[in-house]
Amino acid sequence: MPNRLANTQSLYLRKHADNPIDWWYWDKEALETAKAQNKPIFLSIGYSSCHWCTVMEGEAFSDLAIATYLNDNFLPIKVDREERPDIDSIYMSSVQMMGIQGGWPLNVFLTPGDLVPFYGGTYFPIEPRYGRPGFLQVLQSIRRFYDTEKEKLKGFKTEILRSLQQSVIVPISNTELNDPQLLYHGIEINSQVIQVSSDDFGRPCFPMIPYSNLVLQGTCLPFGDQEQRIELSSQRGQDLALGGIFDHLGGGFHRYTVDSTWTVPHFEKMLYDNGQIVEYLANLWSLGQEEPAFERGIIRTVEWLKREMTAPQGYFYAAQDADNFTSSEEKEPEEGAFYVWEYQQLAQELTPAELTELTEVFTLSIEGNFEGKNVLQRRQGGQLSDSIENILDKLFIKRYGSSRDSLETFEPAINNQGAKTNNWPGRIPPVTDTKMIVAWNSLMISGLARAYGVFQEPLYWELASNAAEFIVQQQWINGRLYRLNYEGKVSVLAQSEDYAFLIKALLDLQSAIPQETQWLEKAMEVQQEFDELFWSLEMGGYYSNAADNSGDLLVRERNYIDNATPSANGIALGNLVRLARLTDNLDYLHKAEQGLQAFGHILSQSPRACPSLFTALDWYYFGSLVRTNQETLAKVIPQYFPTTAYRLDQKLPHDVIGLVCQGLSCLEPAKTEEQLLRQMREISQG
Repeated sequence: MPNRLANTQSLYLRKHADNPIDWWYWDKEALETAKAQNKPIFLSIGYSSCHWCTVMEGEAFSDLAIATYLNDNFLPIKVDREERPDIDSIYMSSVQMMGIQGGWPLNVFLTPGDLVPFYGGTYFPIEPRYGRPGFLQVLQSIRRFYDTEKEKLKGFKTEILRSLQQSVIVPISNTELNDPQLLYHGIEINSQVIQVSSDDFGRPCFPMIPYSNLVLQGTCLPFGDQEQRIELSSQRGQDLALGGIFDHLGGGFHRYTVDSTWTVPHFEKMLYDNGQIVEYLANLWSLGQEEPAFERGIIRTVEWLKREMTAPQGYFYAAQDADNFTSSEEKEPEEGAFYVWEYQQLAQELTPAELTELTEVFTLSIEGNFEGKNVLQRRQGGQLSDSIENILDKLFIKRYGSSRDSLETFEPAINNQGAKTNNWPGRIPPVTDTKMIVAWNSLMISGLARAYGVFQEPLYWELASNAAEFIVQQQWINGRLYRLNYEGKVSVLAQSEDYAFLIKALLDLQSAIPQETQWLEKAMEVQQEFDELFWSLEMGGYYSNAADNSGDLLVRERNYIDNATPSANGIALGNLVRLARLTDNLDYLHKAEQGLQAFGHILSQSPRACPSLFTALDWYYFGSLVRTNQETLAKVIPQYFPTTAYRLDQKLPHDVIGLVCQGLSCLEPAKTEEQLLRQMREISQG
């Protein structure tokens, strides 16, 4: 009999609906029940495309003995981290404070009533292995500790709670914001972060675009070794566009690679990665790094987005799983099966000449590079020949069952049952999580908007503007932005990253076509709502949750640390500077100054933690506004001016082509395109 999770909208939670565990949803009733019954809470957090979450669901969470013990002795609660990243962030931090490496699934034990964590971990096997105890043993030990070690439990809780409370207090800083050396130091430090040595093969590689983006912006600034920053930025683009992390056949980027050579991916595809990578590759191209693989990476990724990740309503789906079934009889899906190729399969599908040619371009072998199979990875950059593209098209047909040109829309597998029972013409695809997340859609909109600005491909604009229109029209109820949409139904109040990334996306749309001023107007509206609900009057910066939506949290965090996605405050403070430049409203600039000063200690003492705060600082130091005509806009927008805002001005004197302004002053009116470009370069470098 299904448990409570059968009634939820989350694909991840519904995957656990048939577990024998009496799962609860995180809500007031569950928390009050745990307190009334004096049962410690077993909080398990994951997401639908997480491989080890899937493994644990099929093992420990499906075991009757474990379920019986867990139901009798704990109150089990399941949380989708993509619904509630705020809950995930707090308890992930607490586990790391215990000296345990974080990851998903995240499994944490809380005391009822106060919700303070006292033990945690990630994946627990059903039986002892991988140097980890069996899950039933863990549960028994935890319950015994809870019942018999009251003083130790109290002391441990006090320590963890104190640490959590201290972690959200950023020391007051006297850091001088008017000295660009702070920015230069941050760029230099983060340049070291994105250097990956191929010597340590076991080291995983993540795109980490917030870090790469800061270094890329640093290529415009006159300090240190600019050429090295260009080389590092370009190398990251090549790692992504040539490596196995990119699906060279179907398009789209996987989440990360398990090795340091960018060869074997962890196969899930996340919308948030793809949006950031599209923007990054477009910016590389606009800088003058016109590597054909960068453009191809964008083209194929947008094809994948349109074919597999775009809802009929215009928004984008969240993710695709790493695993898929290879036949309808399988009980469990297999990691990466949709994407990889046995050498013998390739020999059967291709002529000997085609296989030889493909092997010259991609790293293929009989023994393979992933469990006896081959992940496609390019040997070098450059333009792929027509014959190679034709070979890849043949393999595309084998995977999808249709040609690339005829397959405009590929119906998603929305759950495991659907994946196994649908009559797929090619391979059985991974399950797609079809929920809409405002923050992730916004990252994709930004990527598409920048790609349109650089390449002027109408499809990019169409997809970006349609998704933005959906959010603007559908995600507000009673004056409040909501984070999620499940098949037309909004859910969960928006968090700071939803507001910050959406405002950036709206500004990026305006930047791509400045004459479409409605995007700027909407950005200003959203910013006002964001300020009213999330701004910290006491400390500066934005809380992760609104004041009226944080009662079930141990602490209120202000997100400033970058991970796979940029921090909400980093993006938000950059947005404020952009709004100030576009509107001449200095209230925005004052708020940006307050926010940057609030995180001054982090900027000076922990620069590796906050590259997006440094990109905001770059806007603060060197952000400018260019007012010009439509013809000139079409020429300057495709170029790389990362801290420049654009405004269409039809009232310039007849002999003036444009005006460049920074802060409270403007330069001499430019009368030629060459003069305007020279001024733009000079002012962007201080």
